[in-house]
Amino acid sequence: MIRTVVSKSSFKEADDHVTYYVEKSPLERLNAACFIIYSIFNTSERTKVDRLKTSSRKNAKLI
Repeated sequence: MIRTVVSKSSFKEADDHVTYYVEKSPLERLNAACFIIYSIFNTSERTKVDRLKTSSRKNAKLI
C-alpha cells in the first residue's frame, strides 16, 4: 500500500463520505469495503482464514 499520497480537506469534506459512496454501484462499494478489510488485517482475497486462532465467547470480558 502506498502511503505517500496526502490530500488536504476540511473536516466537513472529510466527513462527507456518504455522498461519495451513494454515487457508486453496490459492487464498487463491496470492493471498497473488501479493500479496507484486507488492508486492515494485512491479507488478500486469496488468504484463507486461520480458524485455529479465531475464537469467540459469550459475554467475553474486554481487556
